[in-house]
Amino acid sequence: MNLLLISNSTNAGEAYLKYPINEIATTLAGVTEVAFVPYAAVTFSYDEYERKVQDRFNEIGIKVRSVHRVINKRNFIRSAQAIVIGGGNTFALLKKMQEEGLLSAIQRRVKAGTPYVGWSAGSNVTCPTICTTNDMPIVQPESFRAINLVPFQINPHYLDANPEGHAGETREQRILEYLAANRNRYVVGLREGCMLRINDEGIQLIGSRPMRIFHKGKQTYEVQPGDDISFLLNR
Repeated sequence: MNLLLISNSTNAGEAYLKYPINEIATTLAGVTEVAFVPYAAVTFSYDEYERKVQDRFNEIGIKVRSVHRVINKRNFIRSAQAIVIGGGNTFALLKKMQEEGLLSAIQRRVKAGTPYVGWSAGSNVTCPTICTTNDMPIVQPESFRAINLVPFQINPHYLDANPEGHAGETREQRILEYLAANRNRYVVGLREGCMLRINDEGIQLIGSRPMRIFHKGKQTYEVQPGDDISFLLNR
């Protein structure tokens, strides 16, 4: 497989998709057009989302064509040179993909080698489930089962912060709750500005910040870019 799973689209003070665009270009080398899945958009239209991504992809000479524009969406995915799924609300994204029967079509294509790029919700849906998303369930999908391209769970936008005066759960506490109910699953806390590249050479953390590793019965710890994290791909 050839995946680039990005925590967030935009770093503070930067333009949209600016920081990961070179890594996106590497993943999509030789690709001239991508099939874009915009269904995580909620407060703006799919047309707007397609235009926003196209504006950045113009820099790397790639056309963005959204799945919402075609009639036979599964055939569109089956013939795509590459698949890109953007961020937004993970529940809205999964519900729409389930309704259109896209999960299995995407899984088959990506497992056969079709490049895949996702950020935020687009990274969440590559996991076995979307249970480690940060999003509010504004709609109800058929189930939480996702595309299942990787055997671990991602928590994008991972935060260590516990603001003064905040009495609720931290991000870490919520992940530990997930692990209490899912004892055999790894969860990675992918901080902003970071991404995971997965290909025939294995899995690599890219970015300037460490990634947090969670597993039931193990002390939570951090890995740095360059560390061996191949164990995450063991099913």
